[in-house]
Amino acid sequence: MNKMNVCKIAFLIATAMGVVACGSDGKDGAPGEPGKPGEPGPGPVPPVVETSTITNVEMINHMVEEGKLTIEFAITNEDGIAIAGLKDASVYLAAMTEQGIQRSRDGSVGGNATVGGDKPTEGASLEMLDNGNYQFVAPMAAVQADTEGLIRLQVGGGEIAKSPYIIIDKPEMTHTSTTETCYSCHVDYATSDIRHSGYVALNTDGEVDFVGGCMVCHNNVPRDIAEDGSSLNTGGYAKNTMQKLGHINHQKFEKDFTPVNCYTCHAEPVMNTNLAGNGCTDCHSVEGAKFDRVMSATSSGFDARDFHAQKSGLANLKAMRNGYSAETSVPFKDENGVWCTTMALFKLDGDTKTPVHIGDNYSHDLTSHHPDTPIVYAGAYLHGYYNNSVVGRFAGHGKDEIKTDNADGTRTHCFPSPSAGFDAADIMASARISLSYDGWTDNDGKESLSFTAYSDAINQSSSEEVPYERRLAVTNDSCTTCHNSETNYHKNGAYNDGGVDCVACHNNGQDRSAKNSAPGFGPMVHSMHWGIGNALSGAKKDQDGNNIANSADSLNADNCVSCHAEGVDLNAIPNQYIRAKAFNNGDQTKMASPITANCFACHSDAQALNHMQQNGGEISAEKGNGNDGTWFTQPTSESCATCHAEGKSFGIEKFHNFQR
Repeated sequence: MNKMNVCKIAFLIATAMGVVACGSDGKDGAPGEPGKPGEPGPGPVPPVVETSTITNVEMINHMVEEGKLTIEFAITNEDGIAIAGLKDASVYLAAMTEQGIQRSRDGSVGGNATVGGDKPTEGASLEMLDNGNYQFVAPMAAVQADTEGLIRLQVGGGEIAKSPYIIIDKPEMTHTSTTETCYSCHVDYATSDIRHSGYVALNTDGEVDFVGGCMVCHNNVPRDIAEDGSSLNTGGYAKNTMQKLGHINHQKFEKDFTPVNCYTCHAEPVMNTNLAGNGCTDCHSVEGAKFDRVMSATSSGFDARDFHAQKSGLANLKAMRNGYSAETSVPFKDENGVWCTTMALFKLDGDTKTPVHIGDNYSHDLTSHHPDTPIVYAGAYLHGYYNNSVVGRFAGHGKDEIKTDNADGTRTHCFPSPSAGFDAADIMASARISLSYDGWTDNDGKESLSFTAYSDAINQSSSEEVPYERRLAVTNDSCTTCHNSETNYHKNGAYNDGGVDCVACHNNGQDRSAKNSAPGFGPMVHSMHWGIGNALSGAKKDQDGNNIANSADSLNADNCVSCHAEGVDLNAIPNQYIRAKAFNNGDQTKMASPITANCFACHSDAQALNHMQQNGGEISAEKGNGNDGTWFTQPTSESCATCHAEGKSFGIEKFHNFQR
């Protein structure tokens, strides 16, 4: 592609219009006056404004000198027109010291300065050099010519809208966590009602610099505290350092999160070889000599992330996760006409799959032996499958279930007494195999590592195999970003691959109640994070023992991109009912339409429900008497996608964020 700069484009346009710029043919006069022959003209004066609803800042230059900081910048309004008359600006400099980023309130380290406003800084000045271009001189007594620092600028006030906070300079290796890792949960923090959301800063390219913006105040060095507990103005700016906010405030999530999984937040290597250094003492006492020995023994290439992963056993769990796989066969009938499926476990080494003998390695309580591959759970189920949807459990753990360990290490599960009501459905299988690991305790299997396999289905009439396909509207790491421990929520269900393992129980035909929050997998997840089920889980309680909302409740519920990275296609949702036991005190004959069930999980007030019902949505419909084999074949009347599918006039993306 040919490239052409703006000057050349302007010249070509002028030539095409018959305007020549070779030499001078005279000077334009002042407005209303003729030009003077033989004198060069000043050219047109660009337009300027003195108000704006949006103020854009373009950095030109900045210079750190002894005792002052000088910044040159240009500002334009929402239409790109230069702004004159700027009177307000502020700048903050948090200096890079031997202790990390630091800015004290008394000005002894780093500094800040303001022009305009109620409390202008003595000696600070703001001068317009030409239309829209300004020079801001900020006196800072503690700053030297060689001071490196994290510098944040904001301009505007009054008739000129305030600009966003802008990070105009940041030293290398200021922090090892990133905007991307923080925004895995705190998506679009600036639009939230979380504390200090208005302080989210941009870099000079207009991109969010979340961590850099926070560290202007929440430095690596805390504010000093006097003996009587009062705060001094020395040390750092805030009581809570950035590392304390990360390490302490992020320790008490509800389920299957471990703060020692440093990779969740730290995208860059954490190089800290001193236990008394930044971050370590947030969790470790400096009196822990054994940690000193570990630290002193490390090389200069020591990465604290790897150290924690190894010491906590996370590295072993990750290796196990990548080192095994489970499979189960398409359902078949044995010589007695009984439905069965055969499960298998494999150990992986590159492309090599080595069978693991399930029977020889099974020991639920581990009291008799502890084999190299300790299997603590091995179960299988058969499911009804209709219109790319799991519509209920056809057969599973029953009193007459038959388990057979085969010579090749596989295990066959047969079910002489399957449920009625699945004549119209295909039949598929799921199998779950759970492994223990060092430190494992028998807690209903919650601490084991699970592998779930799904088979293709078989058509009961033709005996033809039917591919098992299920929509996955979330990313593979949607769940494991927060539930990062590589273990399970409960009942041996794993979070990997967007929580697909959970579907074996939480499917459209088998509502597991989820604290009476919602039916099915999608509605359950929505409700347990942001809906009625949020506080009903009982995972967090106040001092009086009352349930309180979990951590997800404080995040923006409309930021669906946290889980749905590629949007949600409402037109792709199968138009068939899902069970709705939750809304009817255990009455399993009730059904819900699928989009309504998902939306109602969060939008649960009377007005929202009335809107859904007026457009055909149902949360408590009588569509069959239990497993009569017809409820999942009936289409619903909900018309949500007509208006709310992406791209429509009231598309879901207009009210929920699906882009980072």
